[in-house]
Amino acid sequence: MRVEIVTLFPELFETFLVTSFVGRAVKGEQLEVRLRSPREFGLGKHKSVDDTPSGGGSGMVMRVDVLVACIEALDAEAQHASQPCARRILLTPQGRPFVQPIAAALSAEKAIMLICGRYEGFDERVRSYVDDEISLGDFVMTGGEVCAMAIIDAVVRLMPGVLGNIESTREESHGENGLLEYPQYTRPTEFRGQHVPEVLLSGNHARINAWRREQAIDKTLLRRPDLMTKANQA
Repeated sequence: MRVEIVTLFPELFETFLVTSFVGRAVKGEQLEVRLRSPREFGLGKHKSVDDTPSGGGSGMVMRVDVLVACIEALDAEAQHASQPCARRILLTPQGRPFVQPIAAALSAEKAIMLICGRYEGFDERVRSYVDDEISLGDFVMTGGEVCAMAIIDAVVRLMPGVLGNIESTREESHGENGLLEYPQYTRPTEFRGQHVPEVLLSGNHARINAWRREQAIDKTLLRRPDLMTKANQA
């Protein structure tokens, strides 16, 4: 998979892209990342990428001409290399909430482009040049870079060969069954009066699976009852 990141701060990704499973995917060539700054296409001596809001108001707005130039340059590079153009994704609080099924769908893409905003946001016309808009949730950050990292992390771990055991993604929270994950334990079997449940030490896999299913349902009912409708359909 190829991930293209449009960001004014490419240096924020340096450590992220060499760490843990993401770093492993890059090193193993399952993941290719291209970073491109809109500043390369900025205007004037200072390479300006933003301007004051039309009609007045506070803050600065990222220019449509600069952003589109950056986006189209990445497409041109892909075409020159006989590669597919990326699915363009605008990272914005106005986008659809990022959830596990979206991560799964994106993991099947050949290439995605994550467009990170800054300042007061984008010129509205930028939306005409993207394929999708995604939000991490109902809150606002100073830029889209953290959102981009979250999406990359969630997507890359679903790619074949990245995790040691892909089966581990099936029963975790928000996995295929729609439930929150059952409680996990490891050694020591007792810590300050708290014990690993006896059933997990029994060696009886049928009992263990039944217990885990029951615990996942109970946890979901307690913490996220809104997920039960989806889980019942799974």
